[in-house]
Amino acid sequence: MGIRFENVNFIYGMGSGYEKQALKNVSFSVEEGEFVGLVGHTGSGKSTLIHLMNGLEKPTSGTVYYNGKDIHGQGKNQGAFLKELRSKVGVVFQYPENQLFEVSVIEDVKFGPKNLGLSNLEVEKRSFDALKLVGIEDDLLDVSPHTLSGGQKRRVAIAGVLAMEPEVLILDEPTAGLDPAGRDEMFALLKKLRQERETTIVLVSHSMDDVAKYADRILVMNQGKLVLDGTPRQVFAYEEELCRIGLGVPEATRVLHLLKAAGADLDENGITPEEAAERIACWIKK
Repeated sequence: MGIRFENVNFIYGMGSGYEKQALKNVSFSVEEGEFVGLVGHTGSGKSTLIHLMNGLEKPTSGTVYYNGKDIHGQGKNQGAFLKELRSKVGVVFQYPENQLFEVSVIEDVKFGPKNLGLSNLEVEKRSFDALKLVGIEDDLLDVSPHTLSGGQKRRVAIAGVLAMEPEVLILDEPTAGLDPAGRDEMFALLKKLRQERETTIVLVSHSMDDVAKYADRILVMNQGKLVLDGTPRQVFAYEEELCRIGLGVPEATRVLHLLKAAGADLDENGITPEEAAERIACWIKK
């Protein structure tokens, strides 16, 4: 089931003198359990897309479905449906400090499950489980979230979403500003979520190397349009087109293509450092 967009258009400032079309006839689906990378340069429509995924915005035209239901077509039950939707489709935005506002880490994480009307015992259990899952230690539970490091803030923001036990987790540049160790830890967490909770993940990223390594599928946005949709290997075969819209390909792919262009007799169809190393080693042994 999952999320499905059907001929979706979105216009900011509709009817004013400042209209701007952010999405243009976009159609795609995200299936249960998928890890989808969403890429595109600034202004391509990525942020609008994720706002529509959990009902923060309503399409100007077209339809967004969640588990087969039109999320804006529920009539008298619309309010209740959107509340449920936002517990099932969680979003962690690029700047986690904007999502942290309680006096302590634990109270911040409790906020979401409290709003679901759960019992105090269930709220406590979900919150502590979520913090443990993201690697926040007990000595930080009563600390103000605003005193934490950038990486810790991001983990607490993710824990606050995970405590609602979403089926879909959308992350907007979750590794921005993190050092290499922090990036590895973040992706280890996402891998764990898929394995232990079968969470569907939508990753918004500017890093072609990250989406090449971790995503099952990649959606490429440009000027409000979905211009490519496929596996990483399928998408990165379009190097010229990606470079033309300011994205490019993973470093491993670029190196293989450069070697091929220079006359090397090797398989240039690689998208990760491991694949590039294997293909270069095979070429050297010839």
